[in-house]
Amino acid sequence: MKALTWHGKRDVRVDSHPDPTIEEPTDAIIRVTSSGICGSDLHLYEVLGAFLDPGDILGHEPMGIVEAVGSEVPDLKIGDRVVVPFNISCGHCWMCDHGLQSQCETTQVHEHDSGAALLGYTKLYGQVPGGQAEFLRVPQAHYGPIKVPEGAPDDRYLFLSDVLPTAWQAVQYAGPPVGGSLAVIGLGPIGEMATRVAQFLGVERVYGLDLVPDRLERARSHGVTAIDVSKLDDPAAYVRDMTSGRGPDAVIDAVGMEAHGAPGG
Repeated sequence: MKALTWHGKRDVRVDSHPDPTIEEPTDAIIRVTSSGICGSDLHLYEVLGAFLDPGDILGHEPMGIVEAVGSEVPDLKIGDRVVVPFNISCGHCWMCDHGLQSQCETTQVHEHDSGAALLGYTKLYGQVPGGQAEFLRVPQAHYGPIKVPEGAPDDRYLFLSDVLPTAWQAVQYAGPPVGGSLAVIGLGPIGEMATRVAQFLGVERVYGLDLVPDRLERARSHGVTAIDVSKLDDPAAYVRDMTSGRGPDAVIDAVGMEAHGAPGG
């Protein structure tokens, strides 16, 4: 199969790899039909090379068609259309039972104290081959994959792999009240999705801060108060002025680790 692989800083290539096979009874194999590119993939491209080996397969936002299932995957069958979440969790350990799947005790990477394994995301998270490939082995497939119906195109479902749950959790953790206000800093895929989730959950005043015209216009088109920070000396003061001098009820920072202008970024 063809797969997108890491070979060094700013060096990714499409290489040939053996097709994956069932290794554990809880595995499934999918034929990948779509795979998103995440902002966190830039961390692999730029700064996390110490935790990668040349040839590692990238990608953690895939969906596709089930091609094979292990003997302990009762709810999937060949031909099912599935979205695969980026984190790998078992669904039955103490952490999973308490809604802490990102700390799954079955897949935790103890060597680095970094939580549950992730698809396509370095030795820090298990060095599991990722989803920017023609085929993918899905560990813990009895629990993770989300079956979706036929008919609608992939882009109607693909964000279930990462973007939507990440944004949803950000809004839940930030906790803006129904009828309240929220500022989202950064209107990339996660930030924009967070504005939409907030609106869906009843937040009345949603402010989106960015400096990319297309992102600002896209946010504005679905009712967000879009603020171009490149035109302001003090964006925080501007938002305070728009919220009776108190500031918004909650703030989400969706800019990312290697932000433009950040020290070392």
